[in-house]
Amino acid sequence: MINQFLRSSIFLPLCFLAIILSGCGYSTRSLLPSSIKTIHIAPFKNKISYSSDNQRNLYLPLLEIKVRSAVADRFLFDGHMRVKDSEIADVILKGDLIGYEREVLRYTDNNDVQEYRIRITVSIELWDTHEKKSLWSEPSFAGEATYFLTGAQAKSEDTALQDALTDLARRIVERTIEDW
Repeated sequence: MINQFLRSSIFLPLCFLAIILSGCGYSTRSLLPSSIKTIHIAPFKNKISYSSDNQRNLYLPLLEIKVRSAVADRFLFDGHMRVKDSEIADVILKGDLIGYEREVLRYTDNNDVQEYRIRITVSIELWDTHEKKSLWSEPSFAGEATYFLTGAQAKSEDTALQDALTDLARRIVERTIEDW
């Protein structure tokens, strides 16, 4: 019994140490090359087609400006890259606003809308200013949020829009920093 205790008292810490040292491969540092430290976020262009027959797009004034501001704020919050003017930035993030959609997710028993999902879709490209080439591009990148119209979880579409902008900006920064 004492032999088992000694073996287990040595075995368990060794197992724990092995688990700690092996890690899971996650890192909080950027996967970008060390030469890339600054970014410029170019103004987004609104390329949403409001006259399309197959889909009725919603119009929100200045949404492309809100998208750019959310992305810039997220880069500032993240801290891996500094936001600079295009003349001195290592990379430039270019983007087009290509969609803003609101879809019904849930109805009440009376067939009234209870929950919506909003989605903001952009086309983005990260451009290396030194090598004059595209590092990556995403033709359809989206951020989304849901919101209830009534009940304890109710919020306005404006609040959900801010949540969707935050989600989109977070995804863009992660795509840039982690290159996934």
